[in-house]
Amino acid sequence: MTTFWIFIAIVVLISLALIWVPHFRQKKLLEAGETEVRKKTNLELFNERLTSLEKEHSEGILDDQEFESLKKELEISLLQDMKQAKDETLAVSNKPRGLLWPSLMSVAVLALAGYAYYHLGAYQEVEATAADPANPHAGMTPEQLMAKRVNMLETAVAKEPDNSQAWFSLGHAYISAGEFDKAVQAFDKVMDLVGVHAELLGPKATALYYKAGQRMIPIVQSLIDQALKMDPKDPSTLLLVGMNAFYTADYQKAIDSWQTILDSDRNDVDRAALIDAVNTAKMRLQGNTGPMPDDATHNKLKQGEASAADATQQPTAGTVTVKVSVAPALAGKISDTDTVFIFARPTEGPSVPVAATKVSAKALPVTVTLDDSTSMGSSVKLSTTKAVEIIAVLSKHGNVKPEPGDLKGSVASVDVGGEGNLVLDTEVK
Repeated sequence: MTTFWIFIAIVVLISLALIWVPHFRQKKLLEAGETEVRKKTNLELFNERLTSLEKEHSEGILDDQEFESLKKELEISLLQDMKQAKDETLAVSNKPRGLLWPSLMSVAVLALAGYAYYHLGAYQEVEATAADPANPHAGMTPEQLMAKRVNMLETAVAKEPDNSQAWFSLGHAYISAGEFDKAVQAFDKVMDLVGVHAELLGPKATALYYKAGQRMIPIVQSLIDQALKMDPKDPSTLLLVGMNAFYTADYQKAIDSWQTILDSDRNDVDRAALIDAVNTAKMRLQGNTGPMPDDATHNKLKQGEASAADATQQPTAGTVTVKVSVAPALAGKISDTDTVFIFARPTEGPSVPVAATKVSAKALPVTVTLDDSTSMGSSVKLSTTKAVEIIAVLSKHGNVKPEPGDLKGSVASVDVGGEGNLVLDTEVK
């Protein structure tokens, strides 16, 4: 930014110089020109008159006394004309002349410099940094922060190639960055160093799961089976099992998987997030199959459970509830193996998703709730926005990006804390 500031200042100074220097130079030249012309004219008139007097004196028309008297008067007249011309020139030079156009041009240059700084000089990033000068990462996007973390961890393992903990952290960073092949290699390296453990097989299975487009392919299932055989309560593996079950609308399996982690009393998991996930799965299950029967696991939750009816009638601040359905004309084009991706992005500011989820198409019509627990990892949270656009894609290929044959729909704006109805009414061609 300092370089850009210097560049803008130099351009402004040069522009102002190009406007005002010629103006003042032209003014001085005009004044000098007027003075010289008047002086030359007075001298010519003086010489002509003096020549005429000398001719008359030589012809005897004027005697010596008359000639000297007329010559003296002519000289006095010349001096008076020269003084008058000088006084007029000074009076004119002190009078402002032609300031309107140079002033307007100067204002235009300054306005253009301000526009260039605001739109090309990362003005928003400077404001963000100024607001939090103690944060060296202020103004960085989530992608830039993740890339920075990956680079730091890569440097760490390069210095200590036998540091299993650094390799383990790097594997998780690769998953967050979407570099799944590198993540698998990192977890394999850890297993080479410390042996095969369930807590390593689970993250490796997770990387392969995401690489396959969030599909439970045979190699992923094999790793899950191996990990759960070694440790039936391994959190990383059960998180993956529960997540896949939730996305395929097998909510009871998702609840059982996540509840097993909660019952294990482990301290290295985000218990609050797990409890929220369990409660969300229970509400989905109630909303699709009726109220759940009493279950002993309900009493082990750390937070109270809200019913689906209450969630529908009383939207919570910081959440958006959306009912997703398919247009009758397109109902015949969906199958139980299709996946519906739903995500929200702010109607104002950066157009990046702030929350997302996915459900199986066989659950349609379905009501989903988006909140900060479904965040996409962006620095902007759903709870901090006023309104969002809701977009849904029914994918036949397991990809978020719409492809020919997929269905899509959107709601232009839903207030955060409110509800919306979204209909999948468009077939991608």
